[in-house]
Amino acid sequence: MFKDYNMNQVILPMDLAYQLQKDDVAFAVHDLVESIPTEAFERFHRKTGCPAYHPKMMLKVILCAYTQSVFSGRKIEGLLNDSVRMMWLAQGYQPSYRTINRFRVDPDVKDLLRQCFVQFRAQLVQEDVIDEEAIFIDGTKIEANANKFTFVWKKSIQRYSSDLIVKSNNLYDELISKEILPAMERESDEELTVEELDSVADQLTKTVQQYDHQIEASEDPQERKRLRTERKEPKKYRSKVKDFLERKARYKKDLAILEDRNSYSKTDHDATFMRMKDDYMRNGQLKAGYNLQIATEGQYTLAYDIFPNPTDTKTLSPFLHQIEQEFFSLPAYIVADAGYGSEQNYEDVWTNHSRTPLMTYGMYRKEKKKAYQNHPYHAFNWEYDKEEDCFLCPNGQKVTYRYTSNRKDHMGFQRTFKVYECEDCTHCPFRDSCTKAENGRNRKVYYNEKWELQKTYIRELLSETKAGDIYRQRKVDVEPVFGFLKANLRFTRMSVRGKDQVHNELGFALMAVNLRKYTANKTPDHVDYPTKSFRRSFLIFGSFFTFTRNLFVPAS
Repeated sequence: MFKDYNMNQVILPMDLAYQLQKDDVAFAVHDLVESIPTEAFERFHRKTGCPAYHPKMMLKVILCAYTQSVFSGRKIEGLLNDSVRMMWLAQGYQPSYRTINRFRVDPDVKDLLRQCFVQFRAQLVQEDVIDEEAIFIDGTKIEANANKFTFVWKKSIQRYSSDLIVKSNNLYDELISKEILPAMERESDEELTVEELDSVADQLTKTVQQYDHQIEASEDPQERKRLRTERKEPKKYRSKVKDFLERKARYKKDLAILEDRNSYSKTDHDATFMRMKDDYMRNGQLKAGYNLQIATEGQYTLAYDIFPNPTDTKTLSPFLHQIEQEFFSLPAYIVADAGYGSEQNYEDVWTNHSRTPLMTYGMYRKEKKKAYQNHPYHAFNWEYDKEEDCFLCPNGQKVTYRYTSNRKDHMGFQRTFKVYECEDCTHCPFRDSCTKAENGRNRKVYYNEKWELQKTYIRELLSETKAGDIYRQRKVDVEPVFGFLKANLRFTRMSVRGKDQVHNELGFALMAVNLRKYTANKTPDHVDYPTKSFRRSFLIFGSFFTFTRNLFVPAS
């Protein structure tokens, strides 16, 4: 006996929501978008033309498609015909892929996505999922939608531009010396401007035209031949000047696109070439990409931004400023890894934001090792005389204070160093091991007093129980989000080009990860740890179990 199955029987249409499971991700998408204030959608109103699809419906459809790892406009259009959850969210409407693509790159969508993150965080706080004690910051590189062979390097452009200046000056001097052109007034003796090169090209064109008129007017074959021979030289110079003009304009445009970056892609001008993670054969991958920065708590992304910097050090200050301006007030603790630990970042968190930075620095782990602390040639392990303001080297020589040095990085941040120099390293038996200075020069020690005080404070802070527990939570809080994004959602490469469009697409992808995790935690069969303190206790217990096991179980 079979259940009734008849393709010829008419079935009345019913609400598609009844065909969805109670904990389907479509309901989470619907509730999130409906929580956005109505005022946020008013900017999409159009007084003329055909009525547009409602931005709520478009936002729901794209978010739901991203939760299903569908990022193509054409595939999203296909889901509207096949997926029950997509048909329910669209309520029978079927926007084309062009409409979908135009909507997700619309500049006004950026504020809608910001509202999504703000409302999602408010919901997490209301349900007591996060405690607002700390945020965990980290970054990853996402490959741009660009060809990896379309690179433009800043150093190459600068070198080519310098060579072009020399060649154009030499060409101008050659034209003057051969009396092909008269000398003209120049703005600078160092470089010919675009206007001056254009003027030279016009004068050469007039000279060539004069030869053309003389050739046409002459009836003597020998005279015509001589004029053609003389015309070759100004035509050759005119061709070179036009080439210089084109190259100069191109280099100027390239430098304007580069700004402070070292490279860009011809396919996507906002993308910067970065060293990606090694492939399976351990080959380094240099590709155009974006540096994605996120702030998380409870493995949920609460804020994000993209930067052209390949490293994370210079991204913290602008990212924190953006979080305060657009997303939420910063909690008491700012947690990040050693890639963010710098003098500028510590000062910014303390001074500008009045928060506590739980961030290590590059040498944090190495400085804790006994081999480093007992190293005889590290200046900070030497005996220090506070009254004379000098160190005592292993050879018994005084390393005295000489002068103060100020250094600025390319971002304009200034660091102050006290420079100490040894009295005499000429006949020192430890010279080869102690210093790399040339013969005749003594060893110098550069001491940044402010930086050393910051490092001391960080070491003492992380030695406290509460701060240490929060910092150890970083690995299990922010790192898994990148795994969910790249492995579970399979979002590893952008499908749009341009910084604004990329910013929107990453907002859709990160919110899709949040919604999938939120929905999974709501399912009845999902085992979730009730509080953050439980997770911390679990980590501490795991570390203790590993330690005791290593004591009593012999190594194989």
